Amino acid sequence: MPNAKGIRVSRRDFNKLAASTAAVGPFFLFSGRAGATQKTLKIAKWSHFVPQFDPWFENIAREWGQQHDTQVTVENIPVEKISAVASAEVKAGKGHDVFIFPWPPAQYYQHAVDHTEIYQRVAGKYGAIPQIAYRSTYNVKNKQHFAFADFWAPSPLHFRQDYWAKVGMPLGPGHYGSLYGGGKRLRDEFHIPCGLAFTPTLEGNITLHTMLYAFRAWILTGNDEVVFNRNVFAGVALKYLQQLYRETGTPDQLSWQPGGSVQAMLAGKTSCAINAISLLRAAEEQDAEAASKIWIQPPLLGRSGMGVTALPHITNCSLVWSFGQNQDEAKQFVADLIDSSRTGYAASLGFNFPTYAKTVPDLIVHLGKDPQANPHDKYLLLKDALHWTPNLGVPGFATPAFMEVFNSFLIPKMVQRVLKGQSSPEDAAAAAAAEIQRIADKWQQVN
Repeated sequence: MPNAKGIRVSRRDFNKLAASTAAVGPFFLFSGRAGATQKTLKIAKWSHFVPQFDPWFENIAREWGQQHDTQVTVENIPVEKISAVASAEVKAGKGHDVFIFPWPPAQYYQHAVDHTEIYQRVAGKYGAIPQIAYRSTYNVKNKQHFAFADFWAPSPLHFRQDYWAKVGMPLGPGHYGSLYGGGKRLRDEFHIPCGLAFTPTLEGNITLHTMLYAFRAWILTGNDEVVFNRNVFAGVALKYLQQLYRETGTPDQLSWQPGGSVQAMLAGKTSCAINAISLLRAAEEQDAEAASKIWIQPPLLGRSGMGVTALPHITNCSLVWSFGQNQDEAKQFVADLIDSSRTGYAASLGFNFPTYAKTVPDLIVHLGKDPQANPHDKYLLLKDALHWTPNLGVPGFATPAFMEVFNSFLIPKMVQRVLKGQSSPEDAAAAAAAEIQRIADKWQQVN
């Protein structure tokens, strides 16, 4: 896999590359040597939140194809359509060779090759599989890896420093108590609501799963035993969310489409959001002055001894379908791609945190000296992000049951019923627990 030297990538060069590839359309074709016997490789991936990354990926795929005499096609799919496209390919038994998800595709383990071989290939260069990758891609039933995870994105709290300074919190809220207390004052005194995402979107899913986990309202144990609503924690969490929305929120929170919380904060309409740093990168691109007022911090301190924790906004997982026509080329591409993690980190403007630390060994240096950030060490607070980022599925693995709960937006839908006054916190928690149990029981019956 070609790997350009140096971490810095010119934004102008990426814009030129983006313009040239955009003319082709949403489906990109990269050809090596023409010929009837030329191999092919079809790749589908989620559309990255940092626009510069997708042209970089397409260029890397083109170069890989030229080196391996393989015709490579890359299709970028909006995140909100990923599940539907993947399910359609499984139903049809055909489609792409490599499918790259923004979260663990545990529900498709029966249709994936064993990716253990890929992890073994990578181990020779970069060491043993890291825990976040292991727990995000390992199926405890068949003892196989259903995908390969090469990068992830942390979910820090973004907040408007100038707004929170108005209520005596210039460093932002440190825990959920101060989020409520300071947020209430901001709305009451300055008419600025909080901006946490509560809708059935990726940001709503991550925000609410993070908050439930921080309140110890866990969904499933490591053995897929349903623990949600088996104690007081779920009810306490939902009552907190209800109070937070009523006294610090805005009705817009219940109707935001994907990216709604980001757009509201970029417009200066809200005071905070839980999101990946693509939010801050967008601010730096659009309005440097506004970006200087958006600060980030580690997640809020949880309740009942949970500490500081937030689920990853993205867990990049490459899956090679078992019905793919070119499995050998697909596995080779996925294994080789990690060699470009360092330039991928640069192309993503620091969004892509490597699962293998050795692939971006100077990560902390770049977090502390970011050329776009104001001040330049703004992102240094993320140096310990891996310590406060558990995998989706925590306290267990990313199991098919947990990921079905996640991908069906069961938690945001439950919260919406409470916030809209359609159900009490107690009744909503009980109904959600029953649905989680149904899902867990279904997967228990699957080999």
